[in-house]
Amino acid sequence: MNIDDLPVRDELRGQSPYGAPQLDVPVQLNTNENPYPLPEPLVARIAERVAEAARTLNRYPDRDAVELREGLARYLTTTTGFARTREQVWAANGSNEVIQQLLQTFGGPGRSALGFEPSYQMHELISRGTGTRWIAGPRRADFTIDLDAAIAALAEHRPDVLFVCSPNNPTGTAVEADTVRALYDAAQAVKPTMVIVDEAYVEFSHRDSLLPLLAGRPLMVVTRTMSKAFGAAGLRLGYLAADRAVVDAVQLVRLPYHLSAVTQATALACLEHTETLLGYVELLKGERDRVVGALRALGLEVTASDSNFIQFGTFEDPHAVWQAILDRGVLIRDNGVPGRLRVTAGTPAENDAFLDAVTTVIKEL
Repeated sequence: MNIDDLPVRDELRGQSPYGAPQLDVPVQLNTNENPYPLPEPLVARIAERVAEAARTLNRYPDRDAVELREGLARYLTTTTGFARTREQVWAANGSNEVIQQLLQTFGGPGRSALGFEPSYQMHELISRGTGTRWIAGPRRADFTIDLDAAIAALAEHRPDVLFVCSPNNPTGTAVEADTVRALYDAAQAVKPTMVIVDEAYVEFSHRDSLLPLLAGRPLMVVTRTMSKAFGAAGLRLGYLAADRAVVDAVQLVRLPYHLSAVTQATALACLEHTETLLGYVELLKGERDRVVGALRALGLEVTASDSNFIQFGTFEDPHAVWQAILDRGVLIRDNGVPGRLRVTAGTPAENDAFLDAVTTVIKEL
């Protein structure tokens, strides 16, 4: 028996699971991870907090993650200047679970979600997984959102959920605050629509967070993650900020005790070392900009990046270029955007290895 013989839901048939290649090569720049290991003082603090949590692992964790949500609210307030309280923050196992919970709450059978492609593929996959019909909205050739076309799509399709990814994965482009305001207003003019602003990479942006747009917009949600800026991809901790009513609604679908005591303890330790971790972010922003300049100097087309990755091209056969770079020990991402590839900003040595490889490959084209 294979998967085609199973009574799988129709909307899942023919789909492929999300994931990037995991290959054992010297330089891995394909999954937008933070390349810097957690500093030793933080590792020690995690060990202390986890040891404390371990003494009560016979009991269920705090199902409301009160201390963690308070810490996340402080982080958002401090870094954006826009005050949040724990009642306006929710956390789950990665931003993907946050998005899943939002779609379980506000999407589902008979409802639809719209996003502007190319964008984060999990928005579509989680939509399908929750029985939410997916609608692909338009982008311009430079991968920015065409506001007039987007408003027309909202009027035509009347989605229940709207995704705005800023910075956008895989292109790296950020969205102007005025554009998000206009999209929110246009969506609400059609019907009550949840607007989800995905800010997984916002700490790497040249621009300010869109979090203050939550003021006066009760149907807007901002989602974040600790995987990127906090260098904690293995932790699997995502969170959202929204009106308190949205946080209350999401708890209707959360699984009981969904965040383990160990996860909560580790995340709290990371929040204690925010200043150090954001220092690594500044290093990566400088490296990203250096790689952007080097790729443009090679004559390549580079999409302006507000993230910790760079989309570049254009290539007649991007997969062949991807393979040629891989053959030189550097793994980047071919994620299907026509003519383009994506590389994560790594350490200076990793970026040098990538630039050496791509320079050699370009000369051979």
